[in-house]
Amino acid sequence: MSALGVPHRRVESDEKVRGTARYTADQRPDGEGVVHCRHVGSQVNRGRVVAIDVESALSQPGVLAVLWHQNAPALGEVDDAELLIMQSDEVSYRGQIVAAVIATSAETAQAAADSLDITYESSSEFDNVLLRDHPDLYAPKEVNAGFPTDARRGDPEQALSDAAHIVDQWYSTPAMHNNPMEPHASVARWRHDDGGAELTVWDSTQAPSGVQEDLATLFGLEPERIRVIAEHVGGGFGSKGSTRPNTVLAVMAARHLKSTVRVVLPRSATFTFVGYRTPTYSRLALGADPQGRLSVVCHGTVQQTSKIVEFVEQTAEGTRHIYRSDHSKTTHRVAALDVSTPRWMRAPGEAPGIHALECAIDELSYELGMDPIELRILNEPDADPATGTPFSSRNVVRALRVGADKFGWEQRNPEPAATLVGRKLWGTGVALASYPALTSPSTARARANSDGTFDVFVAASDIGTGARTVLAQIAADALDAPYSAVRLHLGDSSLPKAPGAGGSAGTSSWGFAVDKACRDLRYQLRQVGVPSTALEVTADTADDVAARAEMPREAFGAQFAQVSVDVDTGEVAVERMLGVFAVGRVLNPRLARSQLIGGMTFGLGMALLEEGIPDHDYGGFANENMADYHVPVHADVRNIDAIWIDEEDNDLNPMGSKGIGEIGNVGSSAAIVNAVHHACGVRVRDLPVRPDKLQSLIDPALRE
Repeated sequence: MSALGVPHRRVESDEKVRGTARYTADQRPDGEGVVHCRHVGSQVNRGRVVAIDVESALSQPGVLAVLWHQNAPALGEVDDAELLIMQSDEVSYRGQIVAAVIATSAETAQAAADSLDITYESSSEFDNVLLRDHPDLYAPKEVNAGFPTDARRGDPEQALSDAAHIVDQWYSTPAMHNNPMEPHASVARWRHDDGGAELTVWDSTQAPSGVQEDLATLFGLEPERIRVIAEHVGGGFGSKGSTRPNTVLAVMAARHLKSTVRVVLPRSATFTFVGYRTPTYSRLALGADPQGRLSVVCHGTVQQTSKIVEFVEQTAEGTRHIYRSDHSKTTHRVAALDVSTPRWMRAPGEAPGIHALECAIDELSYELGMDPIELRILNEPDADPATGTPFSSRNVVRALRVGADKFGWEQRNPEPAATLVGRKLWGTGVALASYPALTSPSTARARANSDGTFDVFVAASDIGTGARTVLAQIAADALDAPYSAVRLHLGDSSLPKAPGAGGSAGTSSWGFAVDKACRDLRYQLRQVGVPSTALEVTADTADDVAARAEMPREAFGAQFAQVSVDVDTGEVAVERMLGVFAVGRVLNPRLARSQLIGGMTFGLGMALLEEGIPDHDYGGFANENMADYHVPVHADVRNIDAIWIDEEDNDLNPMGSKGIGEIGNVGSSAAIVNAVHHACGVRVRDLPVRPDKLQSLIDPALRE
C-alpha cells in the first residue's frame, strides 16, 4: 500500500506542540556559554559613518567588543553586496548594519547598541519612493529566475487600436514584508584545530547548502570546514531563501572573539535588510472582439530595486502563459532607489502580476456584459501562448467549473451593488491562479539498516511546510517499506547537497533525489537480501532533470471569494473563500490543504491589509513593526477552504506532483478585490482595499 496520498501528521508535530523543538535562537551548542551580538542600524538613509565612540561602549560592564568598518575583518567578494557588512564607511539605506556590540547578555548588548554614539555625514536628499513614471526607469538585462525582460508577439499596438472592447488601466501594489513567525537568527561557533578554522552555524534559513557556499567565499574557508544547521525553521516566505546579513554578522563576531555568538534580529530589522516584496505598478491593456475573444494582452510593469544589488521581480512573466491572444507585449522596468534590496516573497512576480491581470479581466467582463468565468473559459488556450508548446497538463476549465459549482456561483446576481443585507453589501469574485512547476537538481542518500529500518539524508530545509513528513512518505513508497520504518534527516549542509526551499520546488527537487536513491537501494536489497551491516546508496538527479523534455509545466487554480462591505464605514469582511487547484498528485492531503489555505490567507492580507509605507523624512519604512504593519489574524479568516481536482501528469517528477507552497497566494487577492467591486460598485486598483478608499465612493443612496 502506497505511503503517498495518506494524510500523515507532521513527523515533528509532538515536539512543536510541546515546545521541545529547538529553533535557531534556542541553540546552546554543547552546553557552551553563548555571547550575544546586537547590530546597530544606520539612522541616516544616505551618507557615511565618520566616527563611533567605541571606548564608551567598551567601558560598560559585560561589553566584550564593538565591531565597525575600521576593525571588521575583510570579506571575500560575493554577488550579493548586501552581505558585505561594515566593509566601508558608506551608508546606502536606513537600517543598514554600521556597527555591532558583543556582550555577555542579550540585554547588555542591546543597551550598549542603543547607546552607541555614531557620527554621520549624511545627505539630506534621497529617493526612496517609486513612481510609475520615475525618471530613472530602465530595462534590466533579465528578471528574477532568468526570465526575459520583455516579450512581444504580433502587432499589439495595432491590435489594441482595432479592438472592439478595450480595458487599459494601471494597478498598483505597495511594498509588502514577509514577516515569518520566527525572526531571523544565527548562532555561530568558530574553532581552530590542526586543519585550521572550523565553523559551525545554526541558522534560520531555507537553504543550508547555499549559506555554506556563501560563508566559504566570504570568510575564505573550504566548504568542508563549514557546517550549516537548520533543524527547525519557523517560516520564511522567501526572506530566508538566501544568506542574510545576520548570518554574516554572527560569523564575523564569532571569528573576532573565537567563541560562540548568537544574533537574533528584532522585528524591526525584518523590515530592513532581509528583503521584502517590491512595490509594483502594472499597466494592463486588453483588447477583445464583441464576443469576448481576446486579440491582445499587454502588461507593462514598474518596480524598484536598491543601488547596491539589482533584484527585479518577474511581474509580467505569468501573464505570458495564461490567456490565448494573437498579439501580446510584456515589459519590466525598474528604478534603482535609495532603499534596501527587495527580494523574494511568496510567489514573487506571479502574486502582484497576476493580481493585476485578473482584475483587468474582471473589468473586461463588465465591459462586455459577460460572466467572468465564461470569459476566462472562452479565452482558454490550447497550448502555452508564449511558446505554442502544449502544457504537460492544464486543467483550468475543470477548476473553474468545479469551483463554480461548489461555491454556488449560479446564485450570483451579476449586477454590482445589487445585494444589500442590512447595512452590508455582498458580492462575489473569481480569479485564476498559476505558478510554474519547477524542479532543480538535488542529491540524497538512503541507508538500509540490519534491523529493517531505513535512514534517508538530504540537506533540505523544512520551513514549516512538512518537508520531513512528505519526504519520508516518498522514501517509504520508493522502498516499498512501512512509513514507520523510515527516518528522514534534513536541515544540515553536511548531508547530501540540495537546493533551497523556494519556488515551490522543494518537494519536487528533493523528492526526485530521495525517490531515486531509495529505488536504487530497493533494487540492491533485492540482490543481497537483508544486510548484515548498513547498506547505502547516494543519488544525484542532475542528469535526470537535464534530460527532461522541454515543455511548460505549471500548476493552476481558480480562486473564489465572497465579501461584505459596510455601506457606512467601507469596512470589508471576507465571508468565504474557496480555492480549487490542479497541482498534479497530492502527496499528503493534510499538508497540502494547510499550505494552500496559508497561501490564500496571504492573499487576503495582500488585498486588504498589508502596506509598507516609505518614510519620506528619514528613509526606510515608517511602519516597521507589527502594530502598524497589519497582517491577517484569526478574526479576518472566517470560512476558507482549499480543494483540488485529480490530475495525472507523468512529465513532472517520479511522484507526479506540482508545488503547492505559492499557488494558493496567486489570484486570491484579485478574487477578493473583484468581489469588493461586485459588492459595492467601487473598483480599487491600488492595494490595499482600505475602508477610506471605499466609504466616500459608495453610492450614498445605498445608505438611505
